[in-house]
Amino acid sequence: MNEALSGSLRAAAVLGGFALCGAALLAFTESRTRPLIEANARTALERQLNALLPAEAYDDDLLASATPITAPELTGVATPVTLYRATKGGRPVAVLFELTAPDGYSGAIRLLTAVRVDGRLAGARVLSHRETPGLGDYIDEHRSPWIHAFDDRSLGAPDEAHWLVRKDGGAFDHVTGATVTPRAIVKALKRALVYCREHPELFEPERS
Repeated sequence: MNEALSGSLRAAAVLGGFALCGAALLAFTESRTRPLIEANARTALERQLNALLPAEAYDDDLLASATPITAPELTGVATPVTLYRATKGGRPVAVLFELTAPDGYSGAIRLLTAVRVDGRLAGARVLSHRETPGLGDYIDEHRSPWIHAFDDRSLGAPDEAHWLVRKDGGAFDHVTGATVTPRAIVKALKRALVYCREHPELFEPERS
C-alpha cells in the first residue's frame, strides 16, 4: 500500500470516528432533552386548556382523553382534530377542541373552544389568524377582551336568531369597518354549539 493511499485511509478513519462521535453525542443529547421538551409541551397545552376550563372543574386526565375526530360540521375542517373530554366523578363536564372559522377576512381563523355539557360555551380563544393588524386583530385576547363576550353564552343566551353581530341584528359587538372577522367567529361558535346539542354522545367518555 503506497503512502498516499495509507494517508487517505487514516484521514477517512479519523473523519468517520468524528462522525460516529457526533452522531452518538446528538443521540445522547436528544434522549436526555426529549422528556423535558415533551413535559414542557404538555404543561403549555394544559395551561391553554385550563384557560377555558379551570382544572377544578374536572378530575380526569384531560390530555389522556385526547381523541381524534373528523366532523366538519363541528370543527369547520375535513381533517381530524383532537377532542378532549372533561369529566368529574365519571360524569361529563365539557368537551374542548380546535375550531376553524374558514371565512375570516384574510383567511381561516383557528380557535380553541370549550363547550359545557349543559350547552354553555365555556369560552374560546384565537390560536391563529391573518386578520388586518390594528383592525381585525382585536379578536386576539392579548389585544382586546372581545373574545370573552362568548364566555358562558349558549343557544338560549342569546337565542339562536341573535347569534349574529349587531350589524346583522344580533347580540355581539363588532368594530366598525371590521365586521367580516367577528361575523366568521360568531358563525363558527354557533355551529359548534348546534352540533354539540345535536350530538350529546360527544361528551361521553370512550369506553375501553
